[in-house]
Amino acid sequence: MSQGAVGEPLLQVDDISVYYGNIAAVKGLSMSVPQGAIVTLIGSNGAGKSTTLRTISGLLHPKSGRITFEGKEISRSPGHEVVGMGIAHSPEGRRIFPRMTVDENLELGAFTRDDKEGIAADRDHVLELFPRLAERINQKAGTMSGGEQQMLAVARAMMAKPRLLLLDEPSMGLAPVLVDLIFDTIEKIRESGVTILLVEQNALAALRVADYAYVMESGFLKLQGPARELAEDDEVVRAYLGG
Repeated sequence: MSQGAVGEPLLQVDDISVYYGNIAAVKGLSMSVPQGAIVTLIGSNGAGKSTTLRTISGLLHPKSGRITFEGKEISRSPGHEVVGMGIAHSPEGRRIFPRMTVDENLELGAFTRDDKEGIAADRDHVLELFPRLAERINQKAGTMSGGEQQMLAVARAMMAKPRLLLLDEPSMGLAPVLVDLIFDTIEKIRESGVTILLVEQNALAALRVADYAYVMESGFLKLQGPARELAEDDEVVRAYLGG
């Protein structure tokens, strides 16, 4: 972990509550994502992790509380505006366009941009990060393996040229060797200057790459601290991380 790269808050979440109808999915959550950090949000199914990412990316809006990005409030901003501000979201379940080629999926990732030279350079960059995608550039995305589709979901989000990348369960359903590859790539993405907010059920793997961690339970923030400290605390591992 490159702790020296961590700076001032890029994203600030202050006391947000998010509802589906009358059901509170997130309850008074506050968290901070510093510039240059990998921050992980962990917890069991139904804890509110994915809802938190969807709210940051503008797909949902908090009933109360405030979200600021680079000092600007984005709590009510729609998703397409949030992408344009510099936040990209690789969603749970990948959500690639299966009947389109890998190249077409990457092109759609850059839909908010008009800098052709920059888009071409970023396309080259993501294909260097994920060489398998370069090998399948003209293949229909839906015919690829689950691991390759997950690579494409992350690469497509990177094509938006984000300053903050939201990753939702990037290791879900993958073989252990591919999990290692995905987490190695997450570290490389951070080294390229992108700040990352990572939601993961594979908590110990997430804690290995993260600088700081927040643990959610039933919509509430239950615990937070430096990732390395949480990973080495036997009581925390037993109580929250399935150890």
